Amino acid sequence: MDTPTGLLYSDEHEWVKEEGDKVRIGITDFAQDELGDIVFVELPEVGDEIKADEPFGSVESVKTVSELYAPLSGKVVEVNDDLDDSPELVNSSPFDKAWLVVIEPTNPSEKEKLMNAEEYKKMTSQ
Repeated sequence: MDTPTGLLYSDEHEWVKEEGDKVRIGITDFAQDELGDIVFVELPEVGDEIKADEPFGSVESVKTVSELYAPLSGKVVEVNDDLDDSPELVNSSPFDKAWLVVIEPTNPSEKEKLMNAEEYKKMTSQ
C-alpha cells in the first residue's frame, strides 16, 4: 500500500497536499483498494464551499457507493474534470492523476487533526 510522506491524511481516507495557500485533496491508495474498481466520481463545482468532516462528493465502485468526506473546510477553486471520463484513474493513480479538488482552506487550524504518513499507516494496518 502506497502512503507517500509529505501528505496529511484524514481518518476517512482522504489525503491533503499543501500547495502554498491552497490544498489538493484526493483519496488514498488504501481507500481505492478497499473500494475496488471505480466507475463514477461525483465532485462539487468550482466556487462551492465544503465543510470539514461533511460529505462533498462520492465515488461509485462496482461494489458500492461511498461518500467523500472533506478533510478541511474551504472554497473549491479547482475540480479534476479528467475523472468524468476516466474515473478508473482513482485506482491507477490515486496520488497523481486522480486528485479530486483543490480548495482554499478557510480554517487552517483544522490541519492539526490530520495524520502524517506514519500515523495513517498505523491506523490502516490494525
